[in-house]
Amino acid sequence: MARVTVFTLGGTISARGGDAARMTGTEVLAGLGLTPEGVEVELRDFRRVPSSSLSFEDLAALAEEVRATVAAGSGAVVVQGTDTLEETAFLLDLLCTTEEPIVVTGAMRRPDLPGADGPANLAAALAVAADPGCRGLGVLVVLADEIHAARFAHKAHTTSVATFTSPGAGPLGAVVEGEPRILLRPAVPTRLCPLTLDPSVRVALLTLSLGDRGELLDAVADRYDGLVVAAFGAGHVPAGLVEPLAALATRIPVVLASRTGAGATLSHTYRGPGSEYDLLHHGLVPAGPLAPAKARLLLHALLSSGAKGPAGYDRPRISAAFAHLDGAGLA
Repeated sequence: MARVTVFTLGGTISARGGDAARMTGTEVLAGLGLTPEGVEVELRDFRRVPSSSLSFEDLAALAEEVRATVAAGSGAVVVQGTDTLEETAFLLDLLCTTEEPIVVTGAMRRPDLPGADGPANLAAALAVAADPGCRGLGVLVVLADEIHAARFAHKAHTTSVATFTSPGAGPLGAVVEGEPRILLRPAVPTRLCPLTLDPSVRVALLTLSLGDRGELLDAVADRYDGLVVAAFGAGHVPAGLVEPLAALATRIPVVLASRTGAGATLSHTYRGPGSEYDLLHHGLVPAGPLAPAKARLLLHALLSSGAKGPAGYDRPRISAAFAHLDGAGLA
C-alpha cells in the first residue's frame, strides 16, 4: 500500500460558486469518490485561499511540511489554484530534495460547473505520487492526464482545461487508464546546491515594453535585494537602459530573462548596444531557458541561502545556478 499525503491549499478545485467560500480538504477529497487502488491517503487541510493570495510565508511553511512528509516515506500531492501553480511547483522543486514523488495539481473548472476537471486531476496526481516509477523526477505538475516537470510547466491559457504546457520541452509523460507512463526524464536535478526560502528577501521582476525608459528601475535600487529583467527577444533592452542596469548590477544581482515565453536567452549572437552580449558584459546574469517568474524564484532562493552578504552578492554562485539549468554540455 503506497502512502500519499495530500496538502489542500484552496483554489478553483475547492470553490463554492464564484465567491470567496472554499470547501474543506475533506470535501475536496470526497469529490474524488474512490481513491486509486493501493493508495493510502492522508490529508493536510493546509490553507483555503485563492492561489493569487499565497505568500512566501505560506510556501516556506508548505515546503517544510512537504519535506518532513517525504522524509517519512510518503509521496505528496499539493492541491491549489492554477494561477500560481507553476511557481509553487518550481519553488518546491528548489526547496525539497527527495526521490519521493511530489505532485502539484488543481482545476480549471469549479466543482459546480459542467465538466469539472478537479476530481480527474486529483486522481491522476495521486496515481503519479504513488508510483515508484515516478521517483527521482523532481516536482511534477499533473493536469489533464499530462505529467510536466515543474521547471518547464507553464499555464498558457486562461480557461482551457489543457492549459498547462512545457514550452521547449514537452511533457515527461501521461497518465493512461489510471497508470503513469514516463517517456522522458530531466537530465539534471533542478537545483545545484541546497536552498532555503527567506520571506524577507525581496526580488523584483521588471517586464520591459516598447518605449520603456527605465523609470521603474529607480524604485528597485533601494528596496530590493535582486532584480529579474524580462527583456525583449533573446535578451535585449533599449540602449538607454544599459548604463542604469549595469550600475544596478554592481549593487544587486540583475538576471536577464526573456519575456517571449519559450527559448533561452542568448550570449553572443547580437553584439550592439542593448544586446545580450552587451548586457552580459556589463554584469547581468543570463537566465537561460527559465521563464522570468521562475528566474525570480531561483534568485530569491539563492539570496536566501547565502548568496548575498555585507561584501556584496556572490555573482559566480548565482551564475552557476542558472547555467546548471541551461542544458549546455549535457549531450
